[in-house]
Amino acid sequence: MTARSSALPWVPARAAWIGPTALFWIAVLIASLIVSTYGEDVIEWLGADWAYEWPRAWQVPLAAWISAFMDWLVEDATFGLFTFLQLTRFVSWLLEIPLTIATSLLSTGFLKGQGSAAVQVLPPLSWIAVIAVVVAMGFYARGWKLAAFVGACFLYLAVFGQWNSAMVTLSSIVIAVPFGIAGGLLLGIAGYRWRAAEQVLSPILDIMQTVPVFAYLVPILFLFGFGPVAAMIATIVYAMPPMVRITMLALRGVPDEIRDFGRMAGCTPRQMTWKVMVPAARDGLMVGVNQVIMLSLNMVIIASMIGAGGLGYDVLTSLRRLDIGGGIEAGVAIVVLAIALDRLSQAFANRPPPAHLDLPGGLVRRHPWTTTVLVVILGTALVGIVFPPAQTYPEAMEVSTGGFWEDLVKYINVNFYDQLEAVKTFMLVNFLVPVKRFLTELPWIWTVAVIGVAGWQLGGRRLALLGIALAMFIVVTGLWEKAMITVYLCGISVVIASIIGIPLGIVAAESERAGRLLGGFVDTLQTLPSFVYLIPVVMLFRVGDFSAMIAVILYALAPAIRYTAHGIRQIDPQLVEAGVVSGCTPRQLLAKIKLPLAFPEILLGINQTIMLAISMVVITALVGTRDLGQEVYIALTKADTGRGIVAGLAVAFIAIIADRLVSAGAQRTRRRLGLVA
Repeated sequence: MTARSSALPWVPARAAWIGPTALFWIAVLIASLIVSTYGEDVIEWLGADWAYEWPRAWQVPLAAWISAFMDWLVEDATFGLFTFLQLTRFVSWLLEIPLTIATSLLSTGFLKGQGSAAVQVLPPLSWIAVIAVVVAMGFYARGWKLAAFVGACFLYLAVFGQWNSAMVTLSSIVIAVPFGIAGGLLLGIAGYRWRAAEQVLSPILDIMQTVPVFAYLVPILFLFGFGPVAAMIATIVYAMPPMVRITMLALRGVPDEIRDFGRMAGCTPRQMTWKVMVPAARDGLMVGVNQVIMLSLNMVIIASMIGAGGLGYDVLTSLRRLDIGGGIEAGVAIVVLAIALDRLSQAFANRPPPAHLDLPGGLVRRHPWTTTVLVVILGTALVGIVFPPAQTYPEAMEVSTGGFWEDLVKYINVNFYDQLEAVKTFMLVNFLVPVKRFLTELPWIWTVAVIGVAGWQLGGRRLALLGIALAMFIVVTGLWEKAMITVYLCGISVVIASIIGIPLGIVAAESERAGRLLGGFVDTLQTLPSFVYLIPVVMLFRVGDFSAMIAVILYALAPAIRYTAHGIRQIDPQLVEAGVVSGCTPRQLLAKIKLPLAFPEILLGINQTIMLAISMVVITALVGTRDLGQEVYIALTKADTGRGIVAGLAVAFIAIIADRLVSAGAQRTRRRLGLVA
């Protein structure tokens, strides 16, 4: 045992987070509390009021500059024979053609005329035909189990009265997803082949993945107008960045032997890319396809603000009317649709390439499922003429759970109102308000200095300068106070989500049964649209910071659980065995070996929790918060492009600062633990 133990990596004798660094940051926190309490008096005595509030005369009018540029772009800019506005309208027209076809095929039918005078020439696909199509796809991708599952998901949409809205949403998804995949694939290939392209794409992708979703809507609404096409463009832009990153990673992960084989075969660069590299990276690329599908579905509610109909519009209108039953039903329908498409895309990703079979017989024998689907489509269309339920699911047979959810919330409000208010008041008085006051009363110059010191200690001079530059952008644009409110709400939510999520992740890693249960719980959290969390929270706690905090915690909880469980599971079993042989109790194994070694992964989970919390904080502007999210939302309602972009960039820069600091901390911890060179 002695010889074997000596070959093992170093096992920390104490928790990795205890040491001089922790003591230093405890001192910084104490100093910050002193500055927050007494700093205003000192600064007033020194006559340096600018250290608390950046003077309005010194503010950079970036929002006005951007708005003026956008006005020029739309009204005066020309590219050859066309104005910029004509080009955007041409793009809208090109995208409108496939969207109209998909909507006609799945929802409205093919119409002649416009508006109220439109006459249906051909009906849409019947509900039976659509279910037959997805069942055939499920069977082709994996087998009868998946076919039955996706068929049941789509049948759920019909039975629970969500079919029409779901088909409107699906028609947008089936057009947006291919454009997102194609655009992400091309940009990813460019980033892989040319170093300069990657250097340009990387910061753009960082900003795109951290700018709040609302901020996408403002310029798109300004350039492309209000309507489903603009909503689809916003969806494509939002869903494309992961495909770009995954494409570059997948192509770099292709084994060298395959590259050498392509070179020996005499492939040109184009043939090498499309005939060798892309097919070899197929599994990784399908992960990107799955991400594009899920992000597109996550966008449907927000896109409904600029003209997208369907399930997203149903959730949004339910939130505005505080109709908890209708909102939950539409939200669950989005989840069901997302799960069905997610399982299908994963099945196609893992499906082996089909073998070439030269079956005897005609077309029907060679393609039985395709033939069956065509027969069902034609048959239901003909039968639907004389028997309407074959075309449209009968309303009399629909089931609704809206009344149940309404009654449940009413029961809770009637019987537990005092207890809920007591919890809310306790949290506000003893936790939320003091933290908010602490952050908003810190001088900006102190906070920027702390960010710089943190960057210097964790990542060196470059990280320190980056953090200071991004923080100063928020200062000079006059958004510092709202940014601190955003940090306060996000910070509290992340702390509570971590306090809940990390222990649950430990339980999931230590118990296989608990891991399965929590895995299903996490999957549900990650597929629910962000807006769905707002509806029950607002009904129980009304609008305000507390409601926003609860919604953010629920939305951001999943990564804390998942990364903690993963970090503990991936620990080298030899290290755990060494602890057992040394006589460690289960509690000592957890505290002395597992948690310290999993700490870098836990930090990455906290990082992802921060990212989700920041994205959700912007959405909580709809329930009365007064942060940067409200700035973006007001800009959207007023079509103020400059204001929306600047506020969106401020949110993105907060996210980038947090991401870089936490990632640097995780890397530094790995080095301390001897997990990396």
